Amino acid sequence: MNTIRDMLRNNARQYGMVIALAVIVVLFQILTGGLLLRPLNITNLVMQNSYVLVLAIGMMLVIITGHIDLSVGSVVAFVGAVTAIMLTELELPLLLVLPAALLLGAVIGAWHGFWIAYVRIPAFIVTLAGMLIFRGATLLVLGGESVGRLPSSVRVLAGGFVPDIEVGGVHALPLVLGAAASAALVGIQWNGRARNIRHDLPASSARLTSLKSTLTVAVVMVFSYTLALHSGVPVVGLLLVALIVGYAFLMNSTTAGRHIYAVGGSERAAMLSGVNTRRTTFWVFVNMGALAALAGVLFTARLNLATPGAGTMFELDAIAAAFIGGASASGGVGTVIGAVVGALVMGVINNGMSIIGLGVDWQQLIKGLVLLLAVAFDIYNKKRAARGGTGTPSQEATGPEDGPDSEENEREPVPVGQSRT
Repeated sequence: MNTIRDMLRNNARQYGMVIALAVIVVLFQILTGGLLLRPLNITNLVMQNSYVLVLAIGMMLVIITGHIDLSVGSVVAFVGAVTAIMLTELELPLLLVLPAALLLGAVIGAWHGFWIAYVRIPAFIVTLAGMLIFRGATLLVLGGESVGRLPSSVRVLAGGFVPDIEVGGVHALPLVLGAAASAALVGIQWNGRARNIRHDLPASSARLTSLKSTLTVAVVMVFSYTLALHSGVPVVGLLLVALIVGYAFLMNSTTAGRHIYAVGGSERAAMLSGVNTRRTTFWVFVNMGALAALAGVLFTARLNLATPGAGTMFELDAIAAAFIGGASASGGVGTVIGAVVGALVMGVINNGMSIIGLGVDWQQLIKGLVLLLAVAFDIYNKKRAARGGTGTPSQEATGPEDGPDSEENEREPVPVGQSRT
């Protein structure tokens, strides 16, 4: 119990949202009469929120660098429109269209990254302009009309399931993938601890790391078993697992990830340490553009058509997911797993309120309050940490433990969308 108490006290920013997610799930499980956690609804929850999860991962990296991207919803709509035209009117195969869509998104991200990283225009202004530009481009490409119906191969991408073996009513593939994902996430946790010990940096105790690993495995395997009881692994679910594990490894175990945290913590200090801050920022926006393009393909495939209004408010969902998941407005703080937790909080709230019949008006009101409380909770924890009330946030809460969440960063937060100079 002492270990659990210390873990919660010293990692309140991270585990507070995990506990909040658990409370929200239990609450809606009761209010919906047990419908929320049924295997069918869990599968639908993954499919319905796949594009938000993809956007949240990219947005978390952008916010960690101390910037913001308001254009992702418009990029989703634009890439989705171009994808639909290539598939329907040009009749190109998906194997050619998908790489082309990702390349188009990366080029859009490079456009934003150039103005932000090298011309030094604030990200808020650049991406606000991008939001308007690509929303208008979507209307031009579609001519104000919807384009569909898409080939069946594309619909499988967003609504299909991976072929599987069923034994006694339970699909085997979700359990196998769950075990593999658990092993990867646990390996990242222990490798991070070993690295910090090797470099004489603060590290979690073996008991605390074991507890976190146990909880990680339990959550992943319960979720996998729930999927196994329905139709197995959705194609989009397999894609999400690859993205989550890959980006978690990138941010926790690579030099590029440390550079991203360093730029967000203090751009001047990172520059003096030899980090190419402009290049790092540039590639973060290229990555955001590619992930927005992927989200656009997934959303278009799920709707089975491209519409001029696609992607509306998606940027706010992604930003909310990142902040709810523990990102800091001053940069340098956040994790990929936190972004996933934040996106799941928003998804469960949407799904639960829809099941019990709450209108869109109440849904928007409640989601706004959740976002406000999450950011207020983050600010409260930072003030307590500055007074020595909660100890030092752990690696999972703030990025690498030798990273940039410095005392200077607590005293002089930089508004999102502006770079440190």
